[in-house]
Amino acid sequence: MIRALSALLLVAAAPLAAQTRLYVANQDDATVSVIDAGTRRVLETVDLRRYGFGDNAKPHHVQVEPDGKYWYVTLIGANKVLKLDRGNRVVGSVDMQVPGLIALDPRRDLMYVGRSMSAVNPPSSMAIVRRSEMKVLEEVDLLFPRPHGIIAPPSGGRVYVASLGTNQIASVAVDGGEVTLTDVPGSAAGLVQAAISPDGHWLAVTAELTDSLLVFDLSDPATPALVRGIAVPDGPFEPAFTLDGSAIYVTSLLANRVAVVDTRSWRVVDTLTSPGFSQPHGIAISPDGRWVFVSNRHQGGGVHQHEGGQPTGDGTVVAICAPTRAVDTVLTVGGYAAGMGMPAPRTRHGGLPASCR
Repeated sequence: MIRALSALLLVAAAPLAAQTRLYVANQDDATVSVIDAGTRRVLETVDLRRYGFGDNAKPHHVQVEPDGKYWYVTLIGANKVLKLDRGNRVVGSVDMQVPGLIALDPRRDLMYVGRSMSAVNPPSSMAIVRRSEMKVLEEVDLLFPRPHGIIAPPSGGRVYVASLGTNQIASVAVDGGEVTLTDVPGSAAGLVQAAISPDGHWLAVTAELTDSLLVFDLSDPATPALVRGIAVPDGPFEPAFTLDGSAIYVTSLLANRVAVVDTRSWRVVDTLTSPGFSQPHGIAISPDGRWVFVSNRHQGGGVHQHEGGQPTGDGTVVAICAPTRAVDTVLTVGGYAAGMGMPAPRTRHGGLPASCR
């Protein structure tokens, strides 16, 4: 009887344990929206002011541990990176000047943090943080100004950082901190954010000023080799590969659209529109690969206007079914919905499921 009851309790608890949460940084509101990715419902709103932060905390980007037990958020207005548990309790923090985007190392207890562009002259370095202790181990000088986009490959032990100020990408070997710079030819590109294909072969970087997505071959991880540039709608901001690596979704902040790039033909094969798109900013793929989530600022300011306070509407998160590329749900969240995070997608062999149902 006891064994049977225990089995029933385990079955009842399974859906809750499997629930995947998406965290959305609402930069204007000093809040983070928590969304159930499976049901596409807002579960709760975490008000950072209850932890002693002010209205100007400016949460900007979020990343989540693979098991969902902890999540991290950068506060560019408070110069901190917070670590919270699944119950939204603060369990650690580090001080860092204008922290921006975050990348978790898939194989090591490390987190890499770039810089926000809210400062007139942000430091030209990235921080290496031990996640379990929330301790800054090192700040690596990247040798170029305005480090912004940041991503770690599936193999771990390395991080790629893109500059908004120069046409350069830094490849940083974590052991020893060796920095190798790759120059991107052409006019000023404004490199915003990066994504790496599930097999670790391709590095995709958005170039907002040239309205393009740059694709690099990572056969030599230390020196990414530029192989092509793909024209995308105005203001490409954040890219994300689908779970099977067959496509890259790219938010186009100035065009209020999301572009879909096919990685076989390397062409834009679809451009998605929705009333929910207004300054589409962040992007995240659900761990099962079914859903693409896009955050939208709904602000009157420019691309790197981090002051906010110019709302044209409430922030939104749009859920797109990856297999069909159909917009499914538009959720209302806080003001100036910016960066998002959820557990990283699991590598998938074969194609995506036929539908999201």
